[in-house]
This record gives sequence, structure tokens and C-alpha cells, in this order.
Amino acid sequence: MEPKEPFLSEDEALEILRERRGFIDSVVVTGGEPTIQEGLPGFLRRLRGEGFSVKLDTNGMRPDVLGECLGLVDYVAMDFKTAPGRYGELGGGSSEALLESVGLLLEGCVDYEFRCTVVPGFVDEGAVLEMGRAVSGARRFVFQQFVPGDTLDPGFRDVEPFSVGVIEGFGELMESFVDEVVLRV
Repeated sequence: MEPKEPFLSEDEALEILRERRGFIDSVVVTGGEPTIQEGLPGFLRRLRGEGFSVKLDTNGMRPDVLGECLGLVDYVAMDFKTAPGRYGELGGGSSEALLESVGLLLEGCVDYEFRCTVVPGFVDEGAVLEMGRAVSGARRFVFQQFVPGDTLDPGFRDVEPFSVGVIEGFGELMESFVDEVVLRV
């Protein structure tokens, strides 16, 4: 799916945010994947310069860019699609970059969450345990319900989501690895 116009320049986006100051004090930079955008650190710097709190959503596959951004954001939400060892099945290549990003967040001073949208076929108990080992000692891990329908890949439009009970079970498995488990179901 190709992005659709109208596109805003950084200056136009900042002007809209300035006009809404008082109603908006925080900005979430999300995507697609924001770290593929050239100039992301500069844009985050501009947002902070305007006094906005900033959250960055990322897939963690560009640790070099994430590292540049950590001093410019207040919060990072990093997605896990499946177990790190299964990333090749998704066409994402090696999970080395993902694990490097995990290390940056675990060692850094920015608040964060790791999160996983629980898509049947990608997430199961084994995947949860592998993700847990990868983020061991983390502050927070979030499981989000998969919502079929308007998905980029039409093959997922009719996938039956996990029951709340199954997702609660994933949360119980993750509790031994992280300080806090959050369920968004």
C-alpha cells in the first residue's frame, strides 16, 4: 500500500502543532517505520525545541538511527513481530539489529516498552518465551490484540484473533522476564 497525499513538510507539521499548543503537549512519531526517514533525529530535535514530549514507535531494525534518537525522545515503543529466531520467516532478515536495539533500550536512560501484536501464526508460547529471554530484565512488555480487517496483506483479513484467555496466558509466561506485563485486549 502506497502512502497517499497530502504530505506535510516538517515546517507545516510543526506549525499545525504550534497552533494546537494547549491542546497538544506530546507527539508520537510513528509509521510505517520512522527510522527509515532521513532526518529523523533533526525532526525530533525540532519537536523537543518546541517543548513537546516525544514518543517514538519503531520496529528496532535500525539500531544506529535509534541510538541517535534516544537523547531526543521521552519514550520508545519497540515492536516484536515474533520470536527473534523467526524473523527470517517474515522476510525481515537476521534479528541481530533487533537485538542490538533491545540492548540500547535496556542500557539506556529513556523509558520504553517492548510490545507484540499477537498475530496467530507468528506468536505462540515458544515465541513468547524466546521474546522474554531477549528482553530479560526489561521494564515493560505489552501484548496487543491483533485486529483483522484492513490489513496490508489481504491474507490476514480473515485470521481469527487469539482469545483474551490465550493472551493472558502469554502475559503469564512473560512475567518471569520483565518487571511489568500490560495487556491491550
